[in-house]
Amino acid sequence: MQQLTQILHRIDNKGYKAYNDIKGSYSFGAFTLSVDHVQADPFASPSRIRVAVKRKSLGLGSECDETEARQTAVVDFFAREVQKQLSRNEQMKAVVIDGPGQEVMDRTAVALLDEELSIRLSIHLPAKGRTILGKQAQQRLTKDLPEVIDKAVSRFQKEELQKHLELADQQQAVRRFLRDNGYVTFVANGSILPRQSGISNKPLQDSGVVPFQSPSPLEVEIDLPHRGPIRGMALKEGINIIVGGGYHGKSTLLEAVERGVYNHRADDGREFVLTNDSSCKVRAEDGRSVSGVNISPFISNLPNEKNTRSFSTDNASGSTSQAAGIMESLEAGTECLLMDEDTSATNFMIRDGRMQELVAKEKEPITPFIDKVRALHEEHGVSTILVVGGAGDYFDVADRVVMMEEYLPKDVTQEAKDIAGRIGSDRKKEAGTTFGEITPRTIQLTSFQAQKGKKEKVGGKGLNTIMYGPDNIDVSGVEQLIDPSQTNAIAEMIRYAVRQLGKESGLEELLSFIERELKEKGLDTVSPFQGQHPGDLARPRRFELAAAINRYRPVKVK
Repeated sequence: MQQLTQILHRIDNKGYKAYNDIKGSYSFGAFTLSVDHVQADPFASPSRIRVAVKRKSLGLGSECDETEARQTAVVDFFAREVQKQLSRNEQMKAVVIDGPGQEVMDRTAVALLDEELSIRLSIHLPAKGRTILGKQAQQRLTKDLPEVIDKAVSRFQKEELQKHLELADQQQAVRRFLRDNGYVTFVANGSILPRQSGISNKPLQDSGVVPFQSPSPLEVEIDLPHRGPIRGMALKEGINIIVGGGYHGKSTLLEAVERGVYNHRADDGREFVLTNDSSCKVRAEDGRSVSGVNISPFISNLPNEKNTRSFSTDNASGSTSQAAGIMESLEAGTECLLMDEDTSATNFMIRDGRMQELVAKEKEPITPFIDKVRALHEEHGVSTILVVGGAGDYFDVADRVVMMEEYLPKDVTQEAKDIAGRIGSDRKKEAGTTFGEITPRTIQLTSFQAQKGKKEKVGGKGLNTIMYGPDNIDVSGVEQLIDPSQTNAIAEMIRYAVRQLGKESGLEELLSFIERELKEKGLDTVSPFQGQHPGDLARPRRFELAAAINRYRPVKVK
């Protein structure tokens, strides 16, 4: 630390490039500070620094490494603690950690290594114009930063970390219960599902908010470690329909279920809303590109004899985009589809009797989802949770019907079946008895070009865009992509896979390869900053990685 102080005194009032002299590592006694990257000028991307604290000094024993969920919980806990202390220190506004939101996910902001805990930060080094303010930098690096690290890390509350680990154990116990007993989702009684707003994912804290309460026929009890039994609604594998009037909570329930593929922090309101972690939300995405997808289970006999067993387009319609989204999710290995009628293509979801009478089946290339959903479950074991507002014909194919009424669910399965029997449908089923083929594809990795000009240009641009060389990938329709750092990670995962796998790879092979690499080597391994600050990455699922690959317009497949 004394050496760092001397350098900052020496370069005070010099040109900004002299900050390069501080690159290196410095012992602060309780921790080691590494300056990995110094920004080129005051207006460039911030500098990158790491703080390493010995695990032994923190008392972080083997209990932190027992499961992958516990390792992620430790990363999340310390990222939150540092984020909290930075926000409380007015002098540290120029220092940032890629902190988590309501969901708990693995991220490179903190790494739990064999011997140490590594905290990765970004910092704007102070300057006046392009002149170094060395004394301010000294204050920031040698006084304010140690204070933050002391409060957030060295003197962390052990009982709070223990609660974090126990919550991770409980959430994994719920996930095991779902898988072992044939359920696709669980929503605990007392959960707070609504969020504050469309731009805030924090729980709504209005006095009128209605806590979730399961209808008794769908209620189960799960015995959890560290706390005992918990009760709530569990939906069995199969076809689950959610109905109800407008503004009664249908889409809010589905949105909570789709976010349930991630664990949530304590007091989020959704910490015990947990869903089969392979579940994929699919919607219509007019205008997206599709490359070589077999959409023939839903769409065939197109005019001009266009091939739908290997369908490609630069400008998909609502129905073809939704068909492609389902088939791509199945190829990636989903076990449960999540859909909302509001964001689906009407002609893809259903054709009523009158339309069938007017437009004969031989003139209609689309086989609606209602006629495939049962075969999809029976042949491939894939369940569906579907929000329906206007298509009561889905009662005929549903295993369960849940009605949201004033934000509370009711099991109306029998009532819906009685109505379906009493008020018959005049529509005819338009599909055979089988679902159709799910065709694996091979990705031509040489079609991914990271080079833009003289340099590689790869990374996320906010939540909805991934930059890859001269092209942008629009992932705005991938609704389970929830953190901009996930888009950063996806970009780096694609680049890593291209470098490691050569000219081509089966999509499933590529996804499994990345999962193995992350499991064995950690998320740091896909970062271009090997051995240093690994960038701001948060781990996506294989399904979001596949979705980005599928939406890369230049991609070539066979």
